[in-house]
Parts: sequence; C-alpha cells; structure tokens
Amino acid sequence: MDPVDFQLGNKNLWSCLVRLLSKDPEWLNAKMKFFLPNTDLDSRNETLDPEQRVILQLNKLHVQGSATWQSFIHCVCMQLEVPLELEVLLLSTFGCDDGFTSQLGGEGKSLPESQLHQGLKRPHQSCGSSPRRKQCRKQQLELAKKYLQLLRTSAQQRYGSRIPGSGQPHAFHQVYVPPILRRATASLDTQEGAIMGDLKVEDGTDVSISDLFNTRVNKGPRVTVLLGKSGMGKTTLAHRLCQKWAEGHLDYFQALFLFEFRQLNLITRFLTPSQLLFDLYLSPELDPDAVFQYLEKNADQVLLIFDGLDEALQPTGPDGPGSVLTLFSRLCHGTLLPGCRVMATSRPGKLPACLPAEAAMVYMLGFDGPRVEEYVNHFFSTQPSREGALAELQTNGRLRSLCAVPALCQVACLCLHHLLPDHAPGQSVALLPTMTQLYMQMVLALSPRGHLPTTSLLDLGELALRGLETGKVIFYAKDIAPPLIAFGATHSLLTSFCVRTGPGHQQTGYAFTHVSLQEFLAALHLMASPKVDKDTLTQHVTLHSRWVQRTKARLNLSDHLPTFLAGLASCTCRPFLSHLAQGNEDCINTKQAAVVQVLKKLATRKLTGPKVVELCHCVNETQEPELASLTAQSLPYQLPFHNFPLTCTDLATLTNILEHREAPIHLDFDGCPLEPHCPEALVGCGQIENLSFKSRKCGDAFAEALSRSLPTMGRLQMLGLAGSKITARGISHLVKALPLCPQLEEVSFRDNQLSDQVVLNIVEVLPHLPRLRKLDLSGNSICVSTLLCLARVAVTCPTIRMLQARKADLIFLLSPPTETTAELQRAPDLQKSDGQRKGAQSRSLTLRLQKCQLQVHDAETLIALLQEGPHLEEVDLSGNQLEDEGCRLMAEAASQLHIARKLDLSDNGLSLAGVHCVLRAVSACWTLAELRISLQHKTVVFMFAQEPQEQEGPQERAAFLDSLTLQMHSELPLSSRRMRLTHCGLQAKHLEQLCKALGGSCHLGHLHLDFSGNALGDEGATRLAQLLPGLGALQSLNLSENGLSLDAVLGLARCFSTLQWLFHLDISFESQHILLRGDKTGRDIWATGSSPDFPAGAEFLGFRRRCIPRSLRLSECPLEPPSLSHLCATLKECPGPLELQLSCEFLSDQSLKTLLDCLPRLPQLSLLQLSQTGLSPKSPFLLANTLSLCPRVKKVDLRSLHHATLHFRSNEEQEGVCCGFTGCSLSQEHVESLCRLLSKCKDLSQVDLSANLLGDSGLRCLLECLPQVPISGLLDLSHNSVSQESALYLVETLPSCPRVREASVNLGSEQSFRIHFSKEDQARKTLRLSECSFRPEHVSRLATGLSQSLQLTELTLTQCCLDQEQLAILLSLVGRPAGLFILRVQEQWTDRAGILSLLEVCAQASGSVTEISISKTQQQLCVQLEFPRREENPEAVALRLAHCDLGTHHSLLVGQLMETCARLQQLRSAPGNSTQGSRLTCCPLTPTRLTSSCVNTRGLAHLASGLGHCHHLEELDLSNNQFDEEGIKALMRALEGKWMLKRLDLGHLLLNSSALTLLTHGLSHMTRLQSLRLNRNSIGDVGCCHLSEALRAATSLEELDLSHNQIGDAGVQHLATILPGLPELRKIDLSVNSISPAGGMQLAESLVLCRHLQELMLGCNALGDPTALGLARELPQHLRVLHLPFSHLGPGGALSLTQALDGSPHLEEISLAENNLAGGVLRFCKELPLLRQIDLVSCKIDNQTIKLLTSSFTRCPALEVILVLSWLGKGKAAAELAQVLPQMGRLKRVDLEKNQITAIGAWLLAGGLAQGSSIQVIRLWNNPIPCDMAQRLKSQEPRLDFAFFDNQPQAPWGT
Repeated sequence: MDPVDFQLGNKNLWSCLVRLLSKDPEWLNAKMKFFLPNTDLDSRNETLDPEQRVILQLNKLHVQGSATWQSFIHCVCMQLEVPLELEVLLLSTFGCDDGFTSQLGGEGKSLPESQLHQGLKRPHQSCGSSPRRKQCRKQQLELAKKYLQLLRTSAQQRYGSRIPGSGQPHAFHQVYVPPILRRATASLDTQEGAIMGDLKVEDGTDVSISDLFNTRVNKGPRVTVLLGKSGMGKTTLAHRLCQKWAEGHLDYFQALFLFEFRQLNLITRFLTPSQLLFDLYLSPELDPDAVFQYLEKNADQVLLIFDGLDEALQPTGPDGPGSVLTLFSRLCHGTLLPGCRVMATSRPGKLPACLPAEAAMVYMLGFDGPRVEEYVNHFFSTQPSREGALAELQTNGRLRSLCAVPALCQVACLCLHHLLPDHAPGQSVALLPTMTQLYMQMVLALSPRGHLPTTSLLDLGELALRGLETGKVIFYAKDIAPPLIAFGATHSLLTSFCVRTGPGHQQTGYAFTHVSLQEFLAALHLMASPKVDKDTLTQHVTLHSRWVQRTKARLNLSDHLPTFLAGLASCTCRPFLSHLAQGNEDCINTKQAAVVQVLKKLATRKLTGPKVVELCHCVNETQEPELASLTAQSLPYQLPFHNFPLTCTDLATLTNILEHREAPIHLDFDGCPLEPHCPEALVGCGQIENLSFKSRKCGDAFAEALSRSLPTMGRLQMLGLAGSKITARGISHLVKALPLCPQLEEVSFRDNQLSDQVVLNIVEVLPHLPRLRKLDLSGNSICVSTLLCLARVAVTCPTIRMLQARKADLIFLLSPPTETTAELQRAPDLQKSDGQRKGAQSRSLTLRLQKCQLQVHDAETLIALLQEGPHLEEVDLSGNQLEDEGCRLMAEAASQLHIARKLDLSDNGLSLAGVHCVLRAVSACWTLAELRISLQHKTVVFMFAQEPQEQEGPQERAAFLDSLTLQMHSELPLSSRRMRLTHCGLQAKHLEQLCKALGGSCHLGHLHLDFSGNALGDEGATRLAQLLPGLGALQSLNLSENGLSLDAVLGLARCFSTLQWLFHLDISFESQHILLRGDKTGRDIWATGSSPDFPAGAEFLGFRRRCIPRSLRLSECPLEPPSLSHLCATLKECPGPLELQLSCEFLSDQSLKTLLDCLPRLPQLSLLQLSQTGLSPKSPFLLANTLSLCPRVKKVDLRSLHHATLHFRSNEEQEGVCCGFTGCSLSQEHVESLCRLLSKCKDLSQVDLSANLLGDSGLRCLLECLPQVPISGLLDLSHNSVSQESALYLVETLPSCPRVREASVNLGSEQSFRIHFSKEDQARKTLRLSECSFRPEHVSRLATGLSQSLQLTELTLTQCCLDQEQLAILLSLVGRPAGLFILRVQEQWTDRAGILSLLEVCAQASGSVTEISISKTQQQLCVQLEFPRREENPEAVALRLAHCDLGTHHSLLVGQLMETCARLQQLRSAPGNSTQGSRLTCCPLTPTRLTSSCVNTRGLAHLASGLGHCHHLEELDLSNNQFDEEGIKALMRALEGKWMLKRLDLGHLLLNSSALTLLTHGLSHMTRLQSLRLNRNSIGDVGCCHLSEALRAATSLEELDLSHNQIGDAGVQHLATILPGLPELRKIDLSVNSISPAGGMQLAESLVLCRHLQELMLGCNALGDPTALGLARELPQHLRVLHLPFSHLGPGGALSLTQALDGSPHLEEISLAENNLAGGVLRFCKELPLLRQIDLVSCKIDNQTIKLLTSSFTRCPALEVILVLSWLGKGKAAAELAQVLPQMGRLKRVDLEKNQITAIGAWLLAGGLAQGSSIQVIRLWNNPIPCDMAQRLKSQEPRLDFAFFDNQPQAPWGT
C-alpha cells in the first residue's frame, strides 16, 4: 500500500474509531481518567458535539506516547463490541509501533489550542525559580483567593460525581459507609511505638471535622494519625475528607492538600514547603511566593493529609531518599508552616520517631453488623438483589466475619452481585468461604466476557510478586507491557495516577487497586506458574508477627501473602489453579501439599499471640479439617494475647479453629485494641473455659456484644473484664446475660470505675449463679453506705463465704452448694428456703472491711447486721476510724457474733484508756483464745476458739498434742487463753487496774500473759509478783523489755517457791528477754522465741509432774561469785527436779568454783549447763574434781572451753559416770593431774579426750597412767595429732592393760584413736590399725609387740603401706608359745598380686596356717595362724580363694604349702572369675567341703572333672552363676554319687526341665542332705512335683529354700504331702511363689506336723486370713522367725496370729509388713523374752491400735529393732511410743519413715530418749516436720535422724 492509500486507510480507520467511541462516552471518560489521571474533564467540553469531544480525547491519549496509545487500543478491542474486521485493523494498525507514527488526519490539527488544553492546570514554574517580589496586600489577597478557588475547583472536578476509593472506581457503583473509629486520648510514645493512656470510643455514623480535628480550640494536638489494618479504608477516608472539603463541609480549612508517601518516596531531592505544595500538587497561576506567604500567615486553616505513613522511607541523608520524611517531621513539629493541621494514615506498628508525642491517635476498626448491612443496602440498587445478598450473609457466619474488613466487604458484594443471578438462594455463598476464594471469585467476576486469559493473569502475578519482593508498589509504562496494562485496566486490577517528581516532571504511574490484590496475584503466580518450584514456594509460607521490631523501618508489604498461599492450597481452588497451570495438576497437587506440610510444622511450634492469629488465618483458609484439628489441639491451655490489635475477623478465625478442639482453653486479651463488635465472633465457642479482657478500649458497645456471646459459651467458667470504660449501660447488658451462664465460677470487673449503683446491680446477680466462687469488683470506688449494703448482701446470701474490701479492693468469695443439678433446678421458693436453712446451720462468713473509713455509727450498724447473720469465721475492721468507743462496742459484741477465728480492730485509734475497756468487755467471752494489743504497732487482734458445744471430740483434742502446730502459736485449745499487751506504755501504776480487768479471764482457762515492751521497771516487777497469786494458775508470763535491773531479775527466782504453776524461768538479761512458763509448755526446743503450748491433758503420756523438771535459764548476764551464791541460795528452796542453764561471755575460775561448791547443797538439781560461756584452761580440772566431791554427778561434758554440761543422777538411776573434755587444749603436762583426779572416781564408764593437744608424748603418758584409771567403757583419744609411734606403743602397752577388749587407730583423714574396756579382764583382744603408713623399721617393732601381747587374737592392718616383702617379714617374726592369731591385711596391691605370690607370703608364717582367705574385690588377705607350729600329715579341710585365678603352674608351691599349711581345714573358691576352674585332680588335698561360686564357663569342664573325684564332698555352693545349658547339665551329672553331700546351694541358676531331671535324680540318693537352696531357679509347679518326690529320702533335711520359683498351688500341694516326712526340718522359705489361700491352707495343715520348725517365711503370697487362721491353730512351739509380709492379711488374720504367738518363748523376729491391720488389735499379753525385731511397715495401723501395740512393746525386753513405716497415727503414735521408750533397755533402732509425725511428736520422742534409752537411732524420714525444727531437734538429740540416706549414726557416748 502506497503512502497515500495508507493515509486514507488510517483516516477511515480513525473515523470508524471515533464513531465507535461516540456510542459509549462514559466508557471513554473512565479510560481517560485511567490513562490520563491528571486530565480534567472540563464542563466546557460539553458544548462540543460528541464526535468533536471524542476526537479531542483521542488526541490527548495519542500525544502521551506509543505505550499509552497501544494499551488504550487493546482495551477497546477487549471491552467493547468491536467488529472482527475492525478489531484486526485496529490491532494491526494502532496496536503496534508502526501504526503509531502514521498521520491521523486533519481532525486533530484543526482543533484550536484552547480546545486541546481545556484543563485548569497551567504550565507552571518552580516555586523557587523566580525571585520573591513584594506585593501589596490587596494584590496578595487577590492572588491567594484565585489559588484557593483554583484548588477547590480542582477538587470538585476530581470528586464531582463519585466517592473515590484507593484509586479509580470499578464499573460498579461505589458506596461509602464510615467505619468504626476509636480515639486515643493519651499521648504517643514514639520510642516504644505504643499509645500511652486511655482510649475513647467514637461510634458516629460518619466522619466529620469534629471527629478528627478539634478546631474549636487552638491548644489541642495539630497532628492526627489514623491507624488501621490493611483494607480498613484509610485511603478511602482520606479521599472522603477531600471530597467533603470540595463540597464545602470542612469550611474551617481554606486549603487542603493530599499526598501519598508511595509517590513522595520517589523524590530524591530536598523539598521546601512551597515546592511540596506547588510543584507536587497544584501550582498557582501567578506569583507562587505571594500565595505561599498567605498560606504561612493562615497556616492554622491549612490541612495537609499524608497517606501511607507506614510506607515512608527513612532518611539516609540531606538529599537522599527519605528526605520527604524530614520535611514531614518539621511540618508535624511546627518548624515549617507553624500552626498547620497534619493528618497521616498508617497501618499499626512502629511509627516513625518524627511524630510528636502529643499527636492524636485514631484507630479505624472496620465494620460491625449494622455497617455491613448498610453497605450492602447501598451497593445493590434493586430491592430483590439487596434482600438476596443480606440473606446470603445471614446464612454464612464466616463470610459475615470477613465483611468486617471494608475492603473485603466490597469484594464480597461484588462477588455476590456476580453469583446471585446464576445460583439458587443459599448456594452462592458456599463459593465464598474464605478470603482467598473471595478474591478468586472477584477476578472471575471482573472478567468482562467471563473469559480469563491465564497467561496475562500469571504475568500480572509475576509483576506483583516482583514488586512485593523489591518493596515496589508503583510501576511505570516501561515496567509493564501494553497488553498487560490493557488487561489490568479491563479487569479493574490496575489503577493509574499522575506522578509528579518536580516542576514540569510528571508521568503516569500504575499500581494495583489494593495491596492485598497485589498479594493475591503474587500468590497465584507462586502456585500456578511453572517458573516457581516447591522450595521457592515454601519460603514464602511464613508467619509475620504484628509486633514490629524497633529496627524495622517500615512494615512488610506481604502481610497476606502466606494467607493467600494457604487459601490456594485448598482443594476447592485446585480446578482454578489447574486452569491457570494449563492442566498441570501434578504440579498443583505437589505445591498444595507442600504448603499444608509447612503449616503442620508451624502448628506444632510454640508461637506468640500474633503468630497464633496468623496461623489460624492460614489454617482456616486451607479448609483442611485435619490441619485445623492439629492446630487446635496444639494450642496451649493458657493462650495469651498481649498488646497487639485484633479484629472481629481475627477472633472469628480463632473461633473456627477452636471448634476442632476437645480440651478447654483459656483466652486472655490484655492490652489488645479490639473492635466493639469483636465478642460477636466468639458466639457458640464451647471450648472457652476462661475468658479475660483487659483494655481501656472496651466500652458499652463491646459489653453489649459480649453479653450476646456469653450465654452461648457452655463451658465458660471464668469471665474477666478489667480496666475498661464500661458505664452503667454496658454493665446492664452483662447483668442480664450473667444469669444465663449458670456454669460461671469466677467473674471479675476490676478497675472499671463503676458507680455505686452499678456495683449493687452486679451483686444482685449472685443468687442466680449457683456455681460462682469469686466475684472481683476491685478498683471501683464506692462509698461507705454502699459498702454496708454489700455487707448486708454477704450476710443474707447463703453462698457467700467471704467479703474482702481494702481501699480499692472489693472481692466476694463464695462456696457453691453441694446439691445436685436436679436439686438446683427445683422450684425457686424451695431452693430459697432450703438454702436459708442449711446456710443458717453450716455457713461461715469472713468479713474483711479494711481501710474503709468506718466510724462509730457504722460499727453499730454493722453489729446489728452481723447479729442476724450466720456464724463468722473472721471479721477484719483494721485501718478504720472506730476509736475507743467503736472498739469497745465490737469487743462487747464479740461473744454474740459467733466469731470462730479472728476479730481484727487494728489501726483504729485505740488509746491506753480504751485498752482497759476492751479487757473488761471480753472478760466474759468464753471463746476468746488470744488478745493481741500493741498501741505502738496499732495492733488489736482477737483470736477465738470453737464454742464448747461445737467442738468435735474434746477428749481427743486434749489428748493429741500434734493437733497443735508449731507454726501457729495462736491456735490454742479451748482451755488456754493468751493476752498480749505489748508496747502499750504500761507502768507500775497501771498494774492494779489491769489485773482487775484481767480477773474475769482467769477463771475461764489457763491464761498466758504477755506484758513485753512496756515500762514496768523494778517497781512494776515487784508489784506484779505480789499480784500474780490473785490471777490464779497462769500458763506463761512474758516480762521482756521492761527495763528490769539484775537484782529484780534474780529476784524473780523466788517465784519458784511462791507460784506453784511456774516451772520454767527464761532470762536473757542484756536483751531483756524474761519469760515465766508453766509445765504445759514442755521442754523448750527452740533456740530463740517462745515455746509451744500443750493442753492440760498432756499428763496422759506418762510424763508425771515429777518427770517435768523446773528450769532456770539465765543468759547474757554477768555471773560473779556473789551473784551466783545469791542465786544458789534462792534456788535452795525451789522444789525439784531443777535444771539450771547459765550463759555469759566469760566465767572466771572463782565463779566456777563457787558454783561447783554449791552443788552438794542443791539435791534437787538434775542438770547444770554452761552454754556459750568462756572458761579458763583450769576448768577441766575443776570439773573433774567434782566427780569425787559430788557423787550425784553422772556425766561431765566440756567442749572447747565454751560448753559445759553436768548431769546428775536420781536415786533410782543406775551407776556409771561419763566424762568428756573435748577441744580443751589438753597437753602432756595436764595428763598426770587429770588422771589423778579421774582415778578418784570409782565408777568411770567413759572418757572422751578427743580433739586435744596430747601428741605422741601425751598419749604415751596417758597410756602409762591407764592402769590406775578405772575405766569400764570407752576411752576416746581421737584427733590428738599422734603418729605411728603412738600406734606402736599401744601394741606394746596392751599386755599391761588386761581390761582392754578392743582398740582401733586410724591415722588418716579420720584421725580416730579409741580403746574399749570392760569391767573384767579379757582373754581375747582385737586391734585395728588403719592408714598408719608403717615404714620398714616399724615392722620388726610391730612383730615384737604382737609376740608379747598374747591376749591379742586378731589384728587388722588397713592401708598401712605394707608391701609383700614387709608382710612376709611380719609373718615370719610373729611368734607365740600357743594359741590362735588372725591377721587381716587390706592393701591395694592385693588385687594386682598373683595368687602364687600371695601363697608364697603365707608360706613364710612362723605358725601353722589353718585358714587363708584372699578377696580381690575387698583387697584383703586373711591368714589364721596356730601356735606352736605342728608338723603333721595334711588333712586339708579349708582354703578360701575368693575372686582369684589359681592358674595351672602351682605344683612347685605345694611342697612349701604342705609344710606351713599342715592344719588347713577348708578349701573354698567363693564368688569370683576363675578362668580355668579349680584343678582339684592335680591337687594333693582331699577335700570334704567345697563351696564354688561364680566359676565362669571356661572352667566348667575342669570343675566338673574335679567334682567327680571328690567323693566325700559335704558342701557345694554354685549360686549366682550364669552357665550355659550344657555346662549346667555337666555339673548336674557330677552330682551323681555324692551321697555324703550335706549342703547344696544352686540359687539363681536357670534350671530347665532336663537339668532339673538330672538334679532330682541326684537328690534322690543324698540321704544325708541337711540344707537345700534352690531359690530363683524357675522350677514351676511341675518341677516342684518331681522335686518333692526326690526329697522323700532326705529325712535329715533341716533347711529348704524354694523362694521365687512360682510353684503355685499345684506345687505347694505336692510339697505339703512330703513335709510331715521331714522330721528335722527347721527352716523353710516359700516366699514369692504365687500361692493362693487354697494352697496356703493345705500348707498350713502340713506345717503343723513339723514339730521342730524354727523359721517360716511365706511372704509375698496371696495367703489371706484363711491361711493365717490355719497357722494360728497350732504353731510350732520352737518357732523363732515368722515372715508374712505382703500376704493379704486382714485384721482378723493378724489378730489370730498375735494370739497364737503371745508368750512364745523362742520367737526372735516377726514381719507382718504391707498387710492391712487397720482395726486389728496387735496386743501381746504375755512376755516374749527373745523377740528382737518386729516389722510393721505399711500396715495401715489406725489410732485405735496404737496404744495396745506400744504397750505390747514393753513385754518384749530383748526388742532391738522396730520398723513402722506409713503409720496412720499422728500425735498419739509418737506420744504412746515416747512413753514406752525408757522401758526398753535393749532397743537399738526405730524406723518411723513416711508417717504423719509432726515436730511436737518428734519432741516427745526426744523426751523419751532423754530418759535413758539405749536407742542408737530413730529414723523420721519423710515426716511433716519443718527443716528448721528438724535441725533444732537434731542439735539437742543427735539420735533423731531426719535425713533420707542409709547412714545409721553410732550411739553417742554416754547414752
């Protein structure tokens, strides 16, 4: 085609295009606004004809360039009905670059310039390009008015006929509904990114200037920040303000400018305010400087709106990116355009620091239900479509929750508009279950012809993803292909706008209509594009926290991308994705599975609250029930949400997930901004058990929505609504809803600033909540009258058990009734009457009204109210203003108010005069247990006990001391009363009146008086001593801190003779602690403080008055001789027994001598103790001399010259004196004098001189003096710095000390040196030397000493550094004329030395070796020698080789051994690891006994061969081995023919049927067999049958052990038939054999015929009472041991056995452990003279059995061990046992582990030990005894063991 034809063709084509577009001018206008957003469609163009107007518009599009023109042509062809031939010509001519350069004809050129540029905007110059010119004021105003008019006209044209959104509108009619706004009334903390202060709800239907800008005053904040999540309509609201201003509604502002940070971020240069306003928005026609000057002067009427603050870039330099943010900061702070108003929109998160602290914060929270309905009504034009859409929303709660987000609401309406015509009612909404599918349906709905080009959509998604990854939201034509721009415009997916970057620099920018749409398209690309693999996809499945980090400059643009990816993983989206992927379903399935797998991993992690919400959104989008169930079950029981915004959609999503959870959950919302209608999302969530809200953002609308949700939560037990702004209107809704929640157990309305009437309204609901346990109304200020009304409610409501009010605290605690659900549903009148009756009978109320400003008249009202109410547990009125009169009234009413525990009137202004009134008022109150008054500390507390008629078991209460706890001294029994008048300023003149007031209290019970901290002085003490007899028998009197002098203190000792009730006087002079106590307090076991108090019934324990000594404790007092003489003279008249305990800093020798000289004149003295008192080095001799001067002294103990104790014996006590001087620095020079004094004592049993400075010389001197000292027990010389010389000298001294029976020396870390004596001469002595480090020169001296000490029969050398050579020398040098000598050597080299070398050492002995024992595990060599050495033929009957390898080359040693071991009697190979076995065949010995244990497999052949030659074998032990089957058979065969065998032990050998057959065959010929042990051999019932037949011939059998073999009843039946044929049977053990009562009865009948049976062990079998009854009929008369633990015995069986064993003369041990003996009476009426041990572990012994059982212990004089674990008895158990302890002279150990013994019980046991018991230890592990009490008891009585480890302490010396 030639150029002319081409031009004519283009003209024709242009004409066709003009005619086509003239038919649809609205469509063309919309495209003009899209492609030319900066062009104004002036109304002046309306004068042109339609074709001229189209030509003008086409020319404007054409001049923009090829990209814009081509995109427009593509839109024409895609959206309009274009004939096919015309579409081909348009795309081929104008849709490519060639057609763009062609001439368009003369139509465009003929238009005048004025018609080509009809817009308002004029070419303008830069504001800073022209110099500033001076204008007259009139001209300046005129220019300003023109500019302002131009500005408003521009806005009117932009918003003339529509309500804009975030970009250009859709093809559908746009509507606007104002969202919910919430304003923060406090300032902003920009550093923390949080709002500080309370928030106020704004529920207006529209946004007006009064809502966002306070224009009435000039002092308010001029910066407003509008916060809202994505899609809430922030940008829409910003454009809405511009439209309102253009329409003249915001008339306060003369100028309004709107900027978007997404465009401002493109500015790279620094801007001035004028450049911002004129270059980037709208330039004036003339003189910009004059216009800007006017704007500066009227800046308070200028509004600047900045949209998208969260997208702002941080400044990197003065001219770098982000410099606009610097300009924004200066505008906000008023340094530029001071006074102007600034508004910014942003998503929640960390805001830039450039915002001022006083900026006003407004939250945008989306739509509630009415707003959604309003939006739908405006969106749909016709009534049927409107009703259909509303009906669809009502049927789908999920879609309704999504519509809470305005952007999603618009999308939902668009989808419904598209779906409703083609679907039946209720079906279309099924296609919109998730946000992802909403967007998917939206994309389909926006397709003009229902056709969706997949390639274009994926390309657009790739562009969206690239923008998200690079943070780009604005694209230019160069970034997008023209067809893609046309596609985006056609489907309303892209929006366009003019981007200005400077004067004359502007171009068209493109962006997605919303950021969420960009995210959705990016997710489509990731899921459907073949360019994206699975790994790349999963990298985008993450959870974004809503807590923005401080280092994060801007928010993430891909907030919803993971959610969309999760939504696209749904099976519902698979067809859509497959269509996009062009049928590649495998790839889609793989990607969907990968997304679900990532979500499963995230669901099992521990996530923060924000991430939990994001995860729920993702899981909800997938519509996968399995994933939802996994997520729901993985949520923690306590799920907190703190300090991040939540929407209704968030809660709805969480509720959907919780529907898949079975377990309950606790939701805690603390500080989270919530929308008012958020609680509606929780409707029907039955998994919520606890629901708590704490936020100032919650108002009445929130409460109303919550009230609608609460009745639908069937498992809700706790509701909390704290710190809100709810008023009476909101509370009224909740009050109506609470009765519909009968399952509630706790309700909290803390810190809500509720009024008095509102509080009363809430309390009225209490009777309607039957399960309520707590109501918290704290933090709501109420008046006194309201408080009294609440007290009346507490009195009348039958379920309230406590009302606690303290300042702002107000809490009700309730006790729900125990009626069943059916009873709760009865008629209300019946419930009310029953409740009142039961409440009056059993309810107890605690009333605490602290610091409530109550006065006297309020007390009268309260008393009248309480007198009509129930019993009171506690009344606390502390911190009020009752004063004396009010306190008196309350004290007088105390007896009538039925107060069970406490009345507190502290801090009520009580005076000293009022104290007397209070005392008189309570004198007649029978229930008063304690009164504490301290005027200094403002304390007035009354403690009460139960009334007599209400006590349960008063006899038992008085009997059991353990009912009192050591921790609460105030909880005394009824017979005790304590009056504490401390720090009240009492003087001597007040005492008479005070005693009169107390007189009425004395006759009510034992009185405890406490006058400490007053000012009585000496005069008061004297006067009080005169008045005390008139007060009767007191329990205690405390006179501490009263300024008494020493004379007055010592004068109090006279009270012992004048006051019969006084038993204990404790005085600490310097600290002024003075306490007089009676006999009911017992021994003081506390280091400090007062002691516990015991009731009068304590005498039942057997501690008679004569056994409780009087005691005087005098500490911190100067003890001079005159004072001591005066004190002793005063005590001479004191009745006894008396304990005197003194303590001072230092006691001189003269004072000590004076004190000791007075001892003979004090016959009643039982104990003298000098504790923490410094004594001189001469004091040991003074104390030692006392032993001869005062014969009553039985024990003297001096430790470290600071602690001295003298015990005195009574007339009936046995003789025996103990003396100890430990740590007294005694040296050699003191030995002779001390021994001289000790020799005067004729009955010296023990002497302890440990931890002194004797050394070798001192010890040598002491050993030389020993024959003159009459010691009959133990001499302890440990820790005296001695060496080997002392050990050797001890050996040399033994011949001169005939009464020594044992000595032990350890020179290692233990440093012990003990010598044990006896009263008679000893023929056999034992010596143990440990860690003595003997050198070679010491060996000969040791041998000499051993040779001379003929009575020394046994020597043990442990780790004494003797090698083999020195040991051989020692054995060769030791020689004696006659007798036996045993030498044991324990050295580390014994386990390394060979057996040959050890035997060679033994062969060097000078005497005859009769026994050799070598144990490598114990590292010990034992040699027994007999003197003189005999040369005889070898009989060889004993050699013990333990854990040794004899080897094969020992024949050379035989000759030498035969010479030395002529008297060898026994050959043994005990548990060891013999690799070759015992070479018995080549050994010249002829053994008659062989005990082989633990020979391994390699030696079995040798062992079996050797056994075959031992025809006279008498004993064989093969126990504890692990032989294989063949080895066991070989050994069993070797037993054949061993008819002389007497003892056989095969324990722990696994015997199968074949081995058992061989064994039984051999046993049938062993007629001399006496002992057979086959325990743990897996014999079973069949094997027992064969074994029983084999034992018929063993008539000499004395011991049979078949335990742990599971022989059962069948095996027992066969065994029972042969037992009567074993007349010599003395011991049988059948424990753990699954024997039932049937088998037990057969066994019992057979055992009756075993007349010589001595030991019977049948434990761990279910024998039951029938077996016990069978045994009890006729027990063997020689029975010594009976073990029946865990035998299912009951009280009946135990009782029958007890009666049968009663008086048994031979019984030594009995075990009934782990049987139920509760109710059974274990009582022995006759004596059991030999019973040593009784085991009653875990026998459930009750209190009824305790006394009879403990009394039975006294009939067992030989009893040594008592095992009683898990004893159910408490105080009585310890009390009864403590009573009998002194009577059991041989008892060594008592185990009381895991009982209920308290500290008082332990104290009673200590008291029993103190009376002379020989017990070594009482174990009290795992008993409820506090640690500090245990330590104090342990310090006073070391034999009490509270530690949980197996370490039995040795009996301390002197016990």
